[in-house]
Amino acid sequence: MYGVMMQNFSTVSYRVVTYLALLAISVLACQSPKDVEGKDHNHKKKYTDTITSKTGDKISFNMALVPGGTFEMGSPKNEPGRKGDEGPQHKVRVAPFYLCTTETTLELFLAYYQETMTAKKDFFEQEQEKKEAEQGKKDVDAITGPTPVYGDLTMGYGKKHPAMGMTWHNATNFCKWLSKKTGRKYRLPTEAEWEHACRAGTTNIFGFGNDQKQLADFAWSDDNSDGETHEVAKKKPNNWGLYDMPGNVREWVYDFYSPEAYKDTAKKSPAINPRGPKSGKVHVARGGDYSSQIEELRCAARAFEEEWWRSGDPQIPKSKWWLPEMDIIGFRIAGSIKPK
Repeated sequence: MYGVMMQNFSTVSYRVVTYLALLAISVLACQSPKDVEGKDHNHKKKYTDTITSKTGDKISFNMALVPGGTFEMGSPKNEPGRKGDEGPQHKVRVAPFYLCTTETTLELFLAYYQETMTAKKDFFEQEQEKKEAEQGKKDVDAITGPTPVYGDLTMGYGKKHPAMGMTWHNATNFCKWLSKKTGRKYRLPTEAEWEHACRAGTTNIFGFGNDQKQLADFAWSDDNSDGETHEVAKKKPNNWGLYDMPGNVREWVYDFYSPEAYKDTAKKSPAINPRGPKSGKVHVARGGDYSSQIEELRCAARAFEEEWWRSGDPQIPKSKWWLPEMDIIGFRIAGSIKPK
């Protein structure tokens, strides 16, 4: 009798333990599957998108998931090469998003140019279009094409080199075109998103580490570029699979530039998905380029459009589409994650 009772008790105990274990698993399954880094495992870690050009060519590009999280944006006062507009260092939280693993290539940008290029507009048409865009009257879904570029769009580089020499306006117009072409939402990353992606979960000066001797493994710069851009993804990627974050070409980001921008965002702790000043005259570019010195390749380093960037444009007024002969500026695209 005692043996039977113990056997029954053992059976009941086993069933209870099994039930509790299954219950725990089901509860965990109902929770949002995010780890301590804020990674959302419901989303693909990466995906490939493909377009068909006007000439029938298939052109693909890869997007990687950048996990959301909180990081210290800017640089500490004792960081070598630091500039005043990189401070104060402050906490920022960004939501997860996708970022292209490479800078936008000439191959992809040429597809956009060939499909959307318009006849050159006169001064008054350009000014009216610019005014409407600034006032928000222009249809945000309307995609106008760039005017013909002054000179050679490729600047003699191959199709796997980064696209370059476009204005911020042209880069954002490309994103609208690509969004309509693919049915996905593409845009420029914000400055905060870009720095978060560059750091790739670290607090290092360069993202991959603090050792300047390793720069040549990750970046094309003044030390190793021979004075020109190089094909994308020929150096090592960072921890999140992103190539050429430092060097090769500078990259346009969404934000207007202000040397005081961080003073405003530092008032919030953390600042959540900051998008920079509401207005301004020029935009931020990040990442350094093939002619950059070491201090310009840091994750915190900021750049912005300067007058000399337009010096290669002989037109009056200057083109809103092109920065002729400026092979140091390009961009990479970001993709938003739709809320569930």
